[in-house]
Amino acid sequence: MKEERMDWPGGAKLALSVVVNVEEGSEMTVARGDRGMEPVDELGVFVKSKMRNYSNESNYLYGIKAGAPRIVKLLKQYDITASWTVAAMALENHPKIARAIVDLGHEPVSHGWRWVHQFKMDEDTEREFIRKAVTSIEHTCGVRPYGWLSRYLLTDNTRRLLQEEGFTYHMDDYSGDVPFWDRDTTGTPMCIVPYQLDSNDMKMWTDPALTPHQWLEYAKANFDQLYREGEEGNPKMMSLGLHLRIIGRPGRIWALEEFFRHLRAHDGVWVTTRKAIADHFMAAHPA
Repeated sequence: MKEERMDWPGGAKLALSVVVNVEEGSEMTVARGDRGMEPVDELGVFVKSKMRNYSNESNYLYGIKAGAPRIVKLLKQYDITASWTVAAMALENHPKIARAIVDLGHEPVSHGWRWVHQFKMDEDTEREFIRKAVTSIEHTCGVRPYGWLSRYLLTDNTRRLLQEEGFTYHMDDYSGDVPFWDRDTTGTPMCIVPYQLDSNDMKMWTDPALTPHQWLEYAKANFDQLYREGEEGNPKMMSLGLHLRIIGRPGRIWALEEFFRHLRAHDGVWVTTRKAIADHFMAAHPA
């Protein structure tokens, strides 16, 4: 069995999608009316009680204050066009990140109204959640998002609601290395641009034993294998997921720069947004 054959623009051997996740400023906290603290914490400190975790909130804020400038600098230096999966509230609370996305000419992708679990929502609540995200991102970035990434889990209604609200592609899928068509519950086709979790820098939070050296070697091995398959006439795409508060640390940012250097040592790589990949796929392979 083979994935659908993809031919990228200009005969590129590989399409690379750099995804910068912006969740800081929208994570769970009792200060925003949540029942408890944000459970995703580099230190793994989580207490099931209604209290604020000021330490973890400052850990997230680090991504805005110190991590983002480092990442933006590298994106500019290596001419990397990225898709930014943004929790809309995060951009409202930190508009300088929205300005950076706009100034770079990059794509905002919706990561929800907030970085919370939408799988618990009923249909009406989820529809409002999606609409609020679109309205907010339009306001902060000047353009609406066309792609969507949930916080891990979604509902049976999600894909249909996204189509009703004007989204053209969906990222909540990890089943391949090229875009493909799938359907919502009504049978309506939707473009899926699959994401990769294995090369995501979040692994350095979920598995503290993983070093930046190991993350870099894995990312390079991922790239090299897909590039080789492209040279053999079977082009694929690669996703590289980043977080401001994770890869933006001084002890980790060097690994991202080394990956960008490795990338730029290769010809025939289409570094682009996920919307550009989706648009190319839909034009070349109509539903």
